[in-house]
This record gives sequence, C-alpha cells and structure tokens, in this order.
Amino acid sequence: QVQLGESGGGLAQAGDSLRLSCAASGRTFGGYSMGWFRQAPGKEREFVAAISWSGRDTYYSDSVKGRFTISRGFAANTVFLQMNNLKPEDTAVYFCAVDRHGSLGVVATVYEFWGQGTQVTVSA
Repeated sequence: QVQLGESGGGLAQAGDSLRLSCAASGRTFGGYSMGWFRQAPGKEREFVAAISWSGRDTYYSDSVKGRFTISRGFAANTVFLQMNNLKPEDTAVYFCAVDRHGSLGVVATVYEFWGQGTQVTVSA
C-alpha cells in the first residue's frame, strides 16, 4: 500500500499564491507518476495536473495552465503544486494521487492511491 499526505491548503484571496505538497510513503517504488485532482462542492472530481516519475513530463488542465506548476521534490516521492494567480473558481479540495503505471492520465480511475485532500478556498 502507498499512503499519501497533502498539506499547504488554506484561505487565499484572488490573485494570491499557495503551494501544495504531497508526500508518498509505504510501499513506494520507482516509475510511478503523480497527479493532482480537485473537487468542488457538488461537482465531479477533476484533473488538475500530472507529472512523470522523472519530472521531465508534465500535463495540465486548460483551466490551470499558465497559473499552476507541478514539480517533484529531490526525493521523488514528493510532489508539489505551485498555484499562482488564484481565482475563486479554484476553490476545492485538492487531492494528490499515484499511478504506478507511470501514465499522465487525466482520468481519476487511472490512479490507484489517493490522499485525503487539502482544502483550498479563494475569496474574490
């Protein structure tokens, strides 16, 4: 099993920045990709960004492209989401996830392990 823990969420105003972190522990091994998803109240969980094991390949949803940056830490079992120029529509619970097969999938079912989520609330 792989355990994931997110941190860094909180309250922000429109235009502010926040940085989310996620650390994987347990039976981690190489080759897996990591992704960020978010879920707003009453909405489906949606893809935000994904990064390959090496960190060289990334993929973003159109709604965050140019504002958010996903990266992996020196210890490859960590992933970050730098969120700049936040908007009220970014308000959601943000989840990190692991895909052991290393894809940059945008569909939640591709990812086998999930964190508990961290709340991000952006006011206008």
